Amino acid sequence: MVHRVNNDYNQINHAARNAMRIVRFIDAEGVVRLGAEQGNGTAMILGGDLMKGVGGMGETGESAVITRRLAPIMPCNIYCIGRNYAEHAKEGGAEIPETPVIFMKPTTAVTNPESPVVIPACSSEKGEVDFEAELAVVIGKLGRNISEADAMDYVLGYTIGNDISARKFQKQGGGGQWIRGKSFDTFCPLGPAIVTKDEIVDPQELGIKLTLNGEVMQEDVTGNMIFPVAELIAYISRDTTLLPGTVIMTGTPSGVGFARKPAVWLKSGDEMVVEIEGIGELRNTVESA
Repeated sequence: MVHRVNNDYNQINHAARNAMRIVRFIDAEGVVRLGAEQGNGTAMILGGDLMKGVGGMGETGESAVITRRLAPIMPCNIYCIGRNYAEHAKEGGAEIPETPVIFMKPTTAVTNPESPVVIPACSSEKGEVDFEAELAVVIGKLGRNISEADAMDYVLGYTIGNDISARKFQKQGGGGQWIRGKSFDTFCPLGPAIVTKDEIVDPQELGIKLTLNGEVMQEDVTGNMIFPVAELIAYISRDTTLLPGTVIMTGTPSGVGFARKPAVWLKSGDEMVVEIEGIGELRNTVESA
């Protein structure tokens, strides 16, 4: 049920536009909504288009109960950065990259918070499926050849991503390219919300952690990225248009499954929780196709 909010929206409009937690969700009537989370299981319903950034959305004066969270955005493009933490590069036996390692995930890989990550039937539970906790940057306006100094002006906000990877396909199933092993359905959980950039003082000062069945597997700070967020935006946008709604996955810290001895692979019944300071928790179970 949708409720009219008694607040004077003209008084809170400026603050809401500058700082909020944006969620996509299904309300009690089964309608997909976009809203500003209020912290009590409800959200202020937003009208307009998320792809146009905060300025392209407007408050409707109504609120609704969040009955099921969805990925906070359905991206138009997903850029991913490999080996962006030195210890992760080292644990995989790779050199520290001199320039960002870029690959992409298809938008069909996106899945919701609390939804299962599905081990592909063509992979089986011995298919070496792995986890990768990541800070995800959401681009909020059109940009090309963006300078590093101006890069943060193009950021709408931040969410949490998990770059699920079928290692056998990543290493052997794509002719040396990574996309095959990272593009299966459900291989890009996003959520639980987009925290607008006004709520994150510095994206390079955030704790990031992944637990698997309650055990900490990855734990680091985003300040240990080799290439920070502003540099990534500048680099990716060279002679390349970044559209509003683009998501940039900024790389994962050390501790992934393939580098452990013995290796730890995802299996049916597992639960992953990715936590990033100031954003929240992204929780997903695992099941077999």
